[in-house]
Amino acid sequence: MQIKFVMPPPANPPSPLRKFVGVLVTVAVAIVVLMFSAVFFAVIAVVGLIAWGYLWWKTREVRKQMRAFANQDQSVMREQRASNDEVFEGEVIRVVDPKEVK
Repeated sequence: MQIKFVMPPPANPPSPLRKFVGVLVTVAVAIVVLMFSAVFFAVIAVVGLIAWGYLWWKTREVRKQMRAFANQDQSVMREQRASNDEVFEGEVIRVVDPKEVK
């Protein structure tokens, strides 16, 4: 069994005026869509900036504490530095006595 879909030919082919109106409506809809998308993206950008500003404002105290802690840590590290700032480099070879191995 085969199903065949046969489309009847259009009764009246579209006139040039109808084609022109169709193109005009299509262009108008495209322009309206672009305008709304531009407004939508602008609103998203503004909301994002407001959210970023809010978080930045709310975390300022934490950032201040982190800076103070980092400065305090650096001052402690300066005090703990080696007195002569010498670095010893080399290799170590460990010889194990067989009597010491359990």
